[in-house]
Amino acid sequence: MAYATTNPYTGEVVKSFETATTAQVDAAITAADTAFQTWRQTPVAERVQVLQKAADILREKTREYASILTLEMGKLIGEAEAEVNLCIGMLEYYVAHAEQQLAPRTLSAKGFDEGDVVLVHEPLGVLYAVEPWNFPFYQVIRIGAPQFSAGNTIVLKHASNVPQSALAMEQLFRQAGAPEGLLVNVFASHDAAEQILGDPRVRGMALTGSEGAGAAVASIAAKNLKKSTLELGGADAFIVLEDADVDKAVSWAVFGRHWNAGQVCCSSKRLIVVDAVYDEFVEKYRAGVAALVAGDPMDEATTLAPLSSQGAADDLAELVEMARSEGCDVEQVGNPVPEQGAFFQPTILTNIPLDSKTSQTEFFGPVSQIYRAKDDAEAVEIANSSPFGLGGSIFTADTERAHHLARLLDTGMVYFNQPTGVKADVPFGGTKRSGYGRELIDLGLHEFVNAKVVVNTDIDGSF
Repeated sequence: MAYATTNPYTGEVVKSFETATTAQVDAAITAADTAFQTWRQTPVAERVQVLQKAADILREKTREYASILTLEMGKLIGEAEAEVNLCIGMLEYYVAHAEQQLAPRTLSAKGFDEGDVVLVHEPLGVLYAVEPWNFPFYQVIRIGAPQFSAGNTIVLKHASNVPQSALAMEQLFRQAGAPEGLLVNVFASHDAAEQILGDPRVRGMALTGSEGAGAAVASIAAKNLKKSTLELGGADAFIVLEDADVDKAVSWAVFGRHWNAGQVCCSSKRLIVVDAVYDEFVEKYRAGVAALVAGDPMDEATTLAPLSSQGAADDLAELVEMARSEGCDVEQVGNPVPEQGAFFQPTILTNIPLDSKTSQTEFFGPVSQIYRAKDDAEAVEIANSSPFGLGGSIFTADTERAHHLARLLDTGMVYFNQPTGVKADVPFGGTKRSGYGRELIDLGLHEFVNAKVVVNTDIDGSF
């Protein structure tokens, strides 16, 4: 596979890189394993000093790092800066909390004195991280911050269209004083997963990406008895009930669907609106989408970015045509997007049959699916009809009602009166075909540690 930076706004191929050889992949694993042998013995308080230094560098050079994101995948510069700031928050979360979250835990066990049974958390070793292009820094930090705190090291295979983002992350930790090999980038081919996960020095795998990629790589991990975590696609429901603040819901829906040009796993992709406010919501939502301004992502006035590549735009166009062929109403909204760049005209789909492929498909871009529901029960039924279960939102003035419905949604996350969010101190992950495992806070920290029981006793007798 070819690794190259292609500016989505201009179409210019800025820089390309050779795919790693088998020997280079092995060297990357060796470097990460060598670093692990010392890093695992480094006190947590010293490990997180590296994270703090990395956060300091990002804070000092926010615009510089953000510009790499905009160059490689077309992210609006303001959103790129927000991504860098989110990374800072994640790093500093573990600076503040990792030592306590990794502290030994005394268990109360029958027949033992207090303190005789202790649970300790030890790192596993080298991890293989396969990350996507839509949040090139955040995705690396989301796995890196907790696992570096835990004492693990990482071999990183990033998406082929963000090679300079991958190198920037590797260089960041090097500059922060990490041992050489803590984070090793490798421009590996897809086939390299067999070599990497078959290596006994590699102890686990974390992947964020498509269903197909997740299934393929997780099967290799399973074959080699390696633990894996998967964060895959999403088609998050955005439920609007009759007592909701419609203007607020519309504003959040426009943002939630078009943030990062709609290229977000937990984007608000399916807007489910009850009868009582459906017409009002759709009219106002259409106007909100039409007001988006497509243009140069480095221009602060731009509110709709190009997609990450022309290929992504072409794939999305095929899905829209599929929706049209299945009888969905297809409406293009707003002024025509620029011909230059990988832009996609914002599109609204309505009257979507629930047994259609459209209703079961993730549209990764500025295409909105809007469903009409007669009541709460039907809204939940529509929401749960998706094969995905990442996140969801409920808009209502009744908190008790929202909590009741939240328990009925088959998802990993539910937010009230705002889209599914991404926060430095809130866990992330889904159910069903959205994957398994959790990232961030202590849940992410403990995904790749050995919870070892240490028992101290000289009691005579038998079990």
